[in-house]
Amino acid sequence: MNILAPLHPAGWPFVSAFAVITLILSYFSTPLGLIGFVLTLWCVYFFRNPARTTPTREGLVISPADGLVVKIEDAVPPAELNWHGEPLTRVSIFLNVFDVHVNRIPIAGTIVKSHYYPGKFFNASLDKASQFNERNSLVVKTKDGVEILFVQIAGLIARRILCHVKEGSHVQTGQLYGIIRFGSRTDVYLPKGVNPMVCVGQRMIGGETVIADLLSKEPTREGALRP
Repeated sequence: MNILAPLHPAGWPFVSAFAVITLILSYFSTPLGLIGFVLTLWCVYFFRNPARTTPTREGLVISPADGLVVKIEDAVPPAELNWHGEPLTRVSIFLNVFDVHVNRIPIAGTIVKSHYYPGKFFNASLDKASQFNERNSLVVKTKDGVEILFVQIAGLIARRILCHVKEGSHVQTGQLYGIIRFGSRTDVYLPKGVNPMVCVGQRMIGGETVIADLLSKEPTREGALRP
Protein backbone atom coordinates (compact mmCIF):
# COMPACT_ATOMS: atom_id res chain seq x y z
CA MET A 1 0.00 0.00 0.00
CA ASN A 2 1.22 3.52 -0.83
CA ILE A 3 0.50 4.73 2.68
CA LEU A 4 3.06 2.25 4.03
CA ALA A 5 5.67 3.01 1.37
CA PRO A 6 9.20 4.04 2.32
CA LEU A 7 10.13 7.73 2.41
CA HIS A 8 12.10 9.40 -0.35
CA PRO A 9 15.40 10.67 1.18
CA ALA A 10 14.47 14.26 0.28
CA GLY A 11 11.57 14.02 2.71
CA TRP A 12 13.48 13.31 5.91
CA PRO A 13 14.51 16.94 6.63
CA PHE A 14 10.89 18.08 6.22
CA VAL A 15 9.43 15.27 8.32
CA SER A 16 12.00 15.90 11.05
CA ALA A 17 11.25 19.64 11.04
CA PHE A 18 7.50 19.03 11.22
CA ALA A 19 8.01 16.58 14.10
CA VAL A 20 10.16 19.01 16.10
CA ILE A 21 7.68 21.84 15.57
CA THR A 22 4.88 19.51 16.66
CA LEU A 23 6.68 18.72 19.91
CA ILE A 24 7.18 22.42 20.60
CA LEU A 25 3.54 23.22 19.86
CA SER A 26 2.37 20.33 22.04
CA TYR A 27 4.26 21.80 24.99
CA PHE A 28 2.24 25.02 24.77
CA SER A 29 -1.09 23.77 23.41
CA THR A 30 -2.64 20.35 22.90
CA PRO A 31 -4.87 21.48 19.98
CA LEU A 32 -1.87 23.04 18.21
CA GLY A 33 0.08 19.86 18.88
CA LEU A 34 -2.67 17.80 17.25
CA ILE A 35 -2.63 20.07 14.20
CA GLY A 36 1.15 19.68 14.00
CA PHE A 37 0.80 15.90 14.31
CA VAL A 38 -1.67 15.77 11.42
CA LEU A 39 0.64 17.92 9.28
CA THR A 40 3.58 15.67 10.12
CA LEU A 41 1.59 12.62 9.00
CA TRP A 42 0.70 14.44 5.79
CA CYS A 43 4.39 15.23 5.21
CA VAL A 44 5.26 11.55 5.61
CA TYR A 45 2.47 10.68 3.17
CA PHE A 46 3.60 13.30 0.65
CA PHE A 47 7.18 12.01 0.47
CA ARG A 48 6.20 8.35 0.14
CA ASN A 49 8.09 6.40 -2.52
CA PRO A 50 6.14 3.24 -3.39
CA ALA A 51 7.64 0.48 -5.51
CA ARG A 52 6.03 0.18 -8.92
CA THR A 53 5.68 -2.70 -11.40
CA THR A 54 6.83 -1.23 -14.72
CA PRO A 55 5.90 -2.74 -18.12
CA THR A 56 9.24 -3.31 -19.84
CA ARG A 57 8.27 -4.34 -23.35
CA GLU A 58 10.32 -2.46 -25.96
CA GLY A 59 8.64 0.64 -27.35
CA LEU A 60 6.40 1.45 -24.40
CA VAL A 61 6.44 4.99 -22.99
CA ILE A 62 5.47 4.93 -19.33
CA SER A 63 4.06 7.78 -17.26
CA PRO A 64 6.86 9.57 -15.36
CA ALA A 65 4.50 10.72 -12.61
CA ASP A 66 1.30 10.08 -10.71
CA GLY A 67 -1.46 12.57 -11.37
CA LEU A 68 -4.23 13.71 -13.69
CA VAL A 69 -3.87 14.24 -17.44
CA VAL A 70 -5.01 17.86 -17.80
CA LYS A 71 -3.99 18.56 -21.39
CA ILE A 72 -3.03 16.74 -24.59
CA GLU A 73 -2.01 19.09 -27.38
CA ASP A 74 0.65 19.87 -29.97
CA ALA A 75 3.32 22.14 -28.52
CA VAL A 76 6.90 23.23 -29.06
CA PRO A 77 9.25 21.89 -26.34
CA PRO A 78 10.85 24.35 -23.88
CA ALA A 79 13.03 26.95 -25.60
CA GLU A 80 16.17 25.91 -23.72
CA LEU A 81 16.14 22.54 -25.52
CA ASN A 82 16.64 24.35 -28.85
CA TRP A 83 14.04 22.23 -30.61
CA HIS A 84 14.04 23.03 -34.34
CA GLY A 85 11.48 20.48 -35.53
CA GLU A 86 7.70 20.58 -35.70
CA PRO A 87 5.55 20.83 -32.55
CA LEU A 88 5.20 17.53 -30.71
CA THR A 89 2.26 15.97 -28.90
CA ARG A 90 2.52 17.02 -25.26
CA VAL A 91 0.84 15.07 -22.48
CA SER A 92 0.60 17.20 -19.32
CA ILE A 93 0.14 15.49 -15.96
CA PHE A 94 -0.89 17.59 -12.95
CA LEU A 95 0.15 16.41 -9.48
CA ASN A 96 -1.83 17.67 -6.50
CA VAL A 97 -0.43 17.69 -2.95
CA PHE A 98 -1.83 14.21 -2.26
CA ASP A 99 -0.21 12.48 -5.25
CA VAL A 100 3.07 10.57 -5.12
CA HIS A 101 5.65 13.16 -6.21
CA VAL A 102 8.63 11.03 -7.21
CA ASN A 103 9.39 10.95 -10.94
CA ARG A 104 10.32 7.93 -13.03
CA ILE A 105 12.04 7.51 -16.41
CA PRO A 106 9.44 6.97 -19.18
CA ILE A 107 11.62 4.84 -21.47
CA ALA A 108 15.04 3.19 -21.40
CA GLY A 109 17.97 4.87 -23.10
CA THR A 110 20.64 7.51 -22.57
CA ILE A 111 20.10 11.03 -21.28
CA VAL A 112 21.40 13.21 -24.11
CA LYS A 113 20.25 16.59 -22.83
CA SER A 114 19.47 18.07 -19.42
CA HIS A 115 18.58 21.68 -18.66
CA TYR A 116 17.35 23.47 -15.53
CA TYR A 117 15.35 26.67 -16.01
CA PRO A 118 14.82 28.94 -12.94
CA GLY A 119 11.37 30.31 -13.75
CA LYS A 120 8.23 31.42 -11.95
CA PHE A 121 5.67 29.55 -9.85
CA PHE A 122 2.26 29.80 -11.49
CA ASN A 123 -0.39 27.20 -10.73
CA ALA A 124 0.91 24.06 -12.45
CA SER A 125 -2.49 23.26 -13.96
CA LEU A 126 -2.39 26.44 -16.10
CA ASP A 127 -1.21 26.39 -19.73
CA LYS A 128 1.45 29.05 -19.07
CA ALA A 129 3.14 26.84 -16.47
CA SER A 130 4.85 24.86 -19.26
CA GLN A 131 6.38 28.05 -20.64
CA PHE A 132 7.15 30.23 -17.62
CA ASN A 133 7.51 28.04 -14.51
CA GLU A 134 10.70 26.72 -12.98
CA ARG A 135 11.46 23.42 -14.65
CA ASN A 136 14.00 20.71 -15.39
CA SER A 137 13.97 19.29 -18.92
CA LEU A 138 15.45 15.95 -19.99
CA VAL A 139 15.81 14.20 -23.34
CA VAL A 140 16.34 10.44 -23.44
CA LYS A 141 17.45 8.71 -26.62
CA THR A 142 16.51 5.04 -27.03
CA LYS A 143 18.81 2.44 -28.55
CA ASP A 144 16.86 2.93 -31.80
CA GLY A 145 17.62 6.64 -31.83
CA VAL A 146 14.13 7.84 -30.84
CA GLU A 147 14.12 10.86 -28.52
CA ILE A 148 11.53 11.34 -25.76
CA LEU A 149 11.39 14.72 -24.01
CA PHE A 150 10.01 15.05 -20.49
CA VAL A 151 9.90 18.00 -18.11
CA GLN A 152 9.53 18.43 -14.34
CA ILE A 153 7.65 21.66 -13.66
CA ALA A 154 7.32 23.43 -10.32
CA GLY A 155 3.88 24.70 -9.29
CA LEU A 156 2.28 27.33 -7.10
CA ILE A 157 3.43 25.61 -3.90
CA ALA A 158 6.37 23.60 -5.20
CA ARG A 159 9.69 25.42 -4.75
CA ARG A 160 12.25 22.74 -5.41
CA ILE A 161 12.89 20.29 -8.24
CA LEU A 162 15.36 17.46 -7.64
CA CYS A 163 16.84 15.47 -10.52
CA HIS A 164 19.30 12.62 -9.89
CA VAL A 165 20.39 11.91 -13.48
CA LYS A 166 22.58 13.91 -15.85
CA GLU A 167 23.70 13.95 -19.47
CA GLY A 168 25.33 10.66 -20.35
CA SER A 169 23.39 8.66 -17.74
CA HIS A 170 22.07 5.29 -18.96
CA VAL A 171 18.57 4.83 -17.60
CA GLN A 172 15.91 2.14 -17.42
CA THR A 173 12.16 2.45 -17.89
CA GLY A 174 10.52 3.16 -14.54
CA GLN A 175 13.78 4.10 -12.86
CA LEU A 176 13.43 6.71 -10.10
CA TYR A 177 15.15 9.90 -11.24
CA GLY A 178 13.81 12.77 -9.15
CA ILE A 179 11.08 14.42 -7.12
CA ILE A 180 9.15 17.69 -7.16
CA ARG A 181 8.28 19.03 -3.74
CA PHE A 182 4.55 19.75 -3.35
CA GLY A 183 2.03 20.62 -6.12
CA SER A 184 3.55 20.35 -9.59
CA ARG A 185 3.32 19.10 -13.17
CA THR A 186 5.15 16.77 -15.55
CA ASP A 187 5.05 17.11 -19.34
CA VAL A 188 5.93 14.34 -21.80
CA TYR A 189 6.56 15.13 -25.49
CA LEU A 190 5.90 12.23 -27.85
CA PRO A 191 7.72 11.79 -31.19
CA LYS A 192 5.91 12.87 -34.34
CA GLY A 193 3.45 10.21 -35.47
CA VAL A 194 3.16 8.55 -32.04
CA ASN A 195 -0.34 8.87 -30.60
CA PRO A 196 -1.05 8.97 -26.86
CA MET A 197 -2.85 5.98 -25.38
CA VAL A 198 -4.34 8.06 -22.56
CA CYS A 199 -7.12 10.67 -22.38
CA VAL A 200 -7.62 14.02 -20.70
CA GLY A 201 -9.06 13.41 -17.23
CA GLN A 202 -7.42 10.00 -16.84
CA ARG A 203 -5.33 9.32 -13.74
CA MET A 204 -1.75 8.20 -14.21
CA ILE A 205 0.34 5.90 -12.05
CA GLY A 206 3.98 6.84 -12.38
CA GLY A 207 6.15 3.96 -13.50
CA GLU A 208 3.12 1.84 -14.50
CA THR A 209 0.61 3.57 -16.82
CA VAL A 210 1.44 3.23 -20.53
CA ILE A 211 1.23 6.68 -22.14
CA ALA A 212 2.20 5.63 -25.66
CA ASP A 213 3.58 2.76 -27.73
CA LEU A 214 6.28 3.59 -30.27
CA LEU A 215 5.51 0.35 -32.13
CA SER A 216 1.76 0.92 -32.41
CA LYS A 217 -0.24 2.66 -35.14
CA GLU A 218 -3.35 2.90 -32.96
CA PRO A 219 -5.16 6.24 -33.38
CA THR A 220 -5.39 8.69 -30.49
CA ARG A 221 -7.71 7.32 -27.82
CA GLU A 222 -10.86 9.10 -26.76
CA GLY A 223 -12.37 8.95 -23.30
CA ALA A 224 -15.74 9.52 -21.64
CA LEU A 225 -16.44 10.39 -18.03
CA ARG A 226 -18.59 7.67 -16.46
CA PRO A 227 -20.63 8.28 -13.28
